[in-house]
Amino acid sequence: MYKHEYLPDSAFDGAQWQKASASEPDKGCVEFTKVDNVIAMRDSKVADGPILQFTEQEIAAMLAGAKGGEFDHLI
Repeated sequence: MYKHEYLPDSAFDGAQWQKASASEPDKGCVEFTKVDNVIAMRDSKVADGPILQFTEQEIAAMLAGAKGGEFDHLI
């Protein structure tokens, strides 16, 4: 079984978080950052909330699925 190595939340202190330019300024959105080989995601409305961590391969698979319309039924 694959074991994911997670960074401590403190590893993201000072990271430059990015959200989509299509986001409305006063509404929440998902933000991403990259530290080492970890791509992290959080809710922009809760900047001190949980940080989800993914490998580059996991994000690549999710993006390919999104581009292919696999998740269109969710919205």
